[in-house]
Amino acid sequence: MDRKRIVITGMGIVCPTGNKVDEAWTNTAAGVNGIGYITRYDRALTQNQLAGEVKNFDPDRLFGRKDARRMDRVAQFALEASRQAIEDSGLEVTADNMYEIGCVIGSGVGGINSFVDAQQGIDARGHRGIKPLAIPKILSDSCSGTVSMVYNLRGPNHCIVTACASGNNSIGEAMHIIRRGDATAMVAGASEAAIVPLCVAGFNNMTALSRNDDPATASRPFDLNRDGFVPGEGAGILVLEALDHALARGARIYAELMGYGHTSDAHHITAPMESGEGAAKAVEFALRDAGLEAEDIDYINAHGTSTPLNDTAETNALKRALGEVAYQIPVSSTKSMTGHLLGGGAAIEAVFSIMAIRENFIPPTIHLEEADPSCDLNYVPNCGIEHNVRHVMSNAFGFGGHNAVVVFGEFRDNGNLQ
Repeated sequence: MDRKRIVITGMGIVCPTGNKVDEAWTNTAAGVNGIGYITRYDRALTQNQLAGEVKNFDPDRLFGRKDARRMDRVAQFALEASRQAIEDSGLEVTADNMYEIGCVIGSGVGGINSFVDAQQGIDARGHRGIKPLAIPKILSDSCSGTVSMVYNLRGPNHCIVTACASGNNSIGEAMHIIRRGDATAMVAGASEAAIVPLCVAGFNNMTALSRNDDPATASRPFDLNRDGFVPGEGAGILVLEALDHALARGARIYAELMGYGHTSDAHHITAPMESGEGAAKAVEFALRDAGLEAEDIDYINAHGTSTPLNDTAETNALKRALGEVAYQIPVSSTKSMTGHLLGGGAAIEAVFSIMAIRENFIPPTIHLEEADPSCDLNYVPNCGIEHNVRHVMSNAFGFGGHNAVVVFGEFRDNGNLQ
């Protein structure tokens, strides 16, 4: 059955390597490390000292002091990335089209900063210590709700919470919304702001975080000596449109969103299947949805968290789904530079994937010094490479067994809208 082609016409980002798309891409492509010592709180509170923090982000300047205080940091990131993406797209929301434009912005943890503040308030003053906006700021859907209200987006509005797969699930489901005719354009992505002692200590105590206190070597996906992920924060947002809608308004088109596959491991609350079976199926389904073969993929932006379990399982998944072709495809993890943004990770990696197509350049996996025999693909170690990039696969796998894979392609105007 014919179906609408979906294209990307706008992008926005706030992340540890930059607060605008050009800045973040330039630094990521160059292998600039965005990880450093935690400044968001007294790091003596946690065993882990490192994070990929967003730098030079001033919400009072961006939104005004009053409005900034009405949002959790996670919603602030989402709103700024959405502002960039919507302005970049040139999409104008009017009384005639406002019910045709919607929003899907996910978050794994939601307004955790506001949760911590509320708990401190109740500990200090009882119920009088809870501010009236505490609950709206804590809710994960504050991201999509805030963006929709600021830009008057009255079409479908969702918040998807699938842990570290939230970004890809949000982008994929936004594509489905447009395909089935419920919207002509969608603002889609994810945000996370979880660098607080509660989360850092929680991930540490389940042995998911790196115990390495050297920013230059802590996040080292696929390396033999990797020992866990480094937490990060930020947001990535895309504007998706039906191709006919984008062409009709003369929009610049960055790339095409061609495929989306998602599965569940149904295996363990935190650990992936070592065989990679569930993730491999998501890869296969994304390729099928895109109408592509393994040989058509020119680059894979890996989930690549730097945990011993994930990196081996993801390698197994790629070999299982792609066969011998997996050894021919460059694979890299930009988390080596940004840390793991949890629910926001896949969304910023979607931006990097699209930029790889635009620039014909593959960013590196930095800090990869010693090969792990169980991770035996081409991970583009330490230095990015020029490469003809027409199709990119981007992977995201989350606690709870969520697997979500998207495929982006170089846009080709062949006169076919479906």
